[in-house]
Amino acid sequence: MATTTTNFGWDIPQSTDLVKDGATAIAALGQDIDTALVDLKGGTTGQVLAKASNTDLDYSWVTTDDTNAIQNAIVDAKGDLIAATANDTPARLAVGTNGQVLTADSTASTGIKWATPANAGGMTLISTTALTSGSTITIGSIPGTYKNLFLVIRNVRNNATGLRFRFNSDSTASRHLLTQGFNLGNTGFSANAIDMLQNGANATTQNGQITCLVPDYANTVTWKQVEINALVSASTSSNVNWDKTFGFYNQLSAVTSIDLVTTSTFAAGEALLYGVS
Repeated sequence: MATTTTNFGWDIPQSTDLVKDGATAIAALGQDIDTALVDLKGGTTGQVLAKASNTDLDYSWVTTDDTNAIQNAIVDAKGDLIAATANDTPARLAVGTNGQVLTADSTASTGIKWATPANAGGMTLISTTALTSGSTITIGSIPGTYKNLFLVIRNVRNNATGLRFRFNSDSTASRHLLTQGFNLGNTGFSANAIDMLQNGANATTQNGQITCLVPDYANTVTWKQVEINALVSASTSSNVNWDKTFGFYNQLSAVTSIDLVTTSTFAAGEALLYGVS
């Protein structure tokens, strides 16, 4: 009575078989093995065996980069990441630029993106403007993406006394107000600019440094204000002129430009405008 192998049921020749029956049993066993292992045939260099189904000994030859694996070609640059755009759908996220951080973003196809980190509480230089000619210099194209503006005017020299500050190039005579103290009451708006440095910075003997803070400059529901600290020191003596000024602009529009105005011409200096996050 013939028996079979435990796992696959292949016929096993028996010691009691006649020579003819034994040869037949050996042939049957060989055919069983040949049939069972047929999936091992073929394949090319570099391929691997993969299960084709849950059936025993059911395989297929596939490339290492098969359709069920993440493809090598999905990345093509140093720093690329692999992220999902949907269930079982990998995709390439290209590397960002130096200093950017990976940020969750539900609107991005992969749900993440590279972005410049928020500089909370910090300052970003928006522009640098030379103060070397003309009587009015405009710092324009101010973005509305910051909380406050901080303007630093350094080494300023002008060919006349006085230096003034104006919002949005608005020279209407009744829209700017200057105060140099507290509790001044209702003084009214009567100027076309705000005094920053009343005694000026002489073009040949003095240099000045001024800082201006413009809070909440991009809102469109309140008047705008500026706090000014101005200092002028003579290069040949210890004389110092210091002005502390608060100014207002009685318009609701966002600040998009700042004018620096003198009664004659600017001779030297630069203005650095910062955005405060």
